[in-house]
Amino acid sequence: MLIRRKRPGDCAHVQPSEITPEGVYLNRRLLLQAALAAGATGLGAAAWPTASQAKVTDLSFKRNQRFSTTETPNSYEDVTTYNNFYEFGTGKGDPVANSGRFKPEPWTVTISGEAEVKGKFALEDILKPHALEERVYRLRCVEAWSMVIPWVGVPLAEVVKRCKPTSKAKYVAFKTVMRPAEMPGQRYPVLEWPYVEGLRMDEAMHPLSLLAVGLYGKTLPNQNGAPLRLVTPWKYGFKGIKSIVEIRFTEREPPTSWNIAASHEYGFYANVNPQVDHPRWSQARERHIGAGLFNSRVPTQMFNGYAKEVADLYRGMDLRKNF
Repeated sequence: MLIRRKRPGDCAHVQPSEITPEGVYLNRRLLLQAALAAGATGLGAAAWPTASQAKVTDLSFKRNQRFSTTETPNSYEDVTTYNNFYEFGTGKGDPVANSGRFKPEPWTVTISGEAEVKGKFALEDILKPHALEERVYRLRCVEAWSMVIPWVGVPLAEVVKRCKPTSKAKYVAFKTVMRPAEMPGQRYPVLEWPYVEGLRMDEAMHPLSLLAVGLYGKTLPNQNGAPLRLVTPWKYGFKGIKSIVEIRFTEREPPTSWNIAASHEYGFYANVNPQVDHPRWSQARERHIGAGLFNSRVPTQMFNGYAKEVADLYRGMDLRKNF
């Protein structure tokens, strides 16, 4: 773990991705113990096959130009080797290094809560009868870095409609699978496991909200949330819950993992807003991964560049209070 000590004039040189999240910092002793335990029991990197060994298969899909940015996508290598997935570790390279044992199939998703259609369903039944489509979205992390990714999936709104939520359903909650034997990060209380996330119903029904099953025309690699993840491009990346096993319709605002861990830093809405700084760094600018070390920091756009599409969802709300 890297802990930077700030010197006079040093602020501009510390990359947000190098800053230890507060919840992880507070659990640093647990992480050090975990590292020592891994070495002692042979569960180090050599014992965890890299996720590049996991199978990915080609998908049949159509490109949805209407909801795609014209920006150039990042490389497959960028997207699959630099990401956050704390179930496999807290470093950006940990997911690809530690997710080789994860088994994304067969897969079921439980539908529960305030809905007429409930039960446990195979992933293919959740996706039917919707045709897969590719959408090129920007992903912006709260750590002030961004990527452009061609996702493949189905509109979340179509899945929600098939579940027939009742009039009591005001929110949609999601839960990640709990498999500490396959997800070594879940063995230690860096976060409260399993990971949970949620959207307001109108956010879930927005045309941009996507349940993704692939990227770059292939099924999701383990490190990117196989086999099913959420993509909401106007929100910070931590809102994109991965390896989803439950979709629950609720009347009350559901708990979310990062809000539980540090409510003063991570709000329920998680909308990209350059005017609201993270308590420990500015959100005014971002570093685009793959753009090189120099001149790569650019101004952050409101709602990650999707303000025209989603601003009306938050009309009349105080976006500094509802962050």
